[in-house]
Amino acid sequence: MEGKNLPSVTTPATLLDLAVQKGADIDKLEKLMDLKMKWDASEAKKAYVVAMTAFKMNPPKIEKDKKVSYGNTKYHHASLAQVTEKINRALSEHNLSASWSTKQNGEIEVTCRITHDLGHSEETTIKAPADTSGSKNAIQAIGSTITYLQRYSLLCLTGLATEDMDNDGQGDIELLDEKQLITINNLLKGLSGGEGRKVKFLKYMAVEKVEEILSKDFKKAITGLNRAV
Repeated sequence: MEGKNLPSVTTPATLLDLAVQKGADIDKLEKLMDLKMKWDASEAKKAYVVAMTAFKMNPPKIEKDKKVSYGNTKYHHASLAQVTEKINRALSEHNLSASWSTKQNGEIEVTCRITHDLGHSEETTIKAPADTSGSKNAIQAIGSTITYLQRYSLLCLTGLATEDMDNDGQGDIELLDEKQLITINNLLKGLSGGEGRKVKFLKYMAVEKVEEILSKDFKKAITGLNRAV
């Protein structure tokens, strides 16, 4: 019987090889090729899920290693270097790797992508305006925002939190959503006093940039802006 010639483990790849050996017509080969591609994609996704699950079972601890101090504001946060080094090292143990792509169209948009060796990848995108706080020039403002977005997009995609993202030990914090961010930035643009007023507002909110304001503090921020802090 023909079935006796089949390999002990039958997959679309083995069926395709067998069809080629037997001189199957183009139509049949194309169908088997399509089946193989779908099979490979499914297996790659399964491998990604298994690898990411294993990664999250023993995640790296991300500590606050960078001190920020300006005016009356002082705090620590995890630097991009530490976040990427520790997470990428842990990801590589499970055949995963992270990469970023950046676009600029009014706002800065950073996409973080994690890819498994078999090809399956998943991604998340975060965007924000250039960070013009302090005395940054245009290039520094863009670079600051890119660094910030790279750090947080990687943390979001891996489902990790740094110590500075903890809300007094109560778990993960929630940052401003896009609408809240736009609302605050529009109000800031409408204030007289320019950059000096924005710096005063950031000190009032105890953050380095607008994107670091917590969602729960949105009303506080609006109240402060309405009072022109």
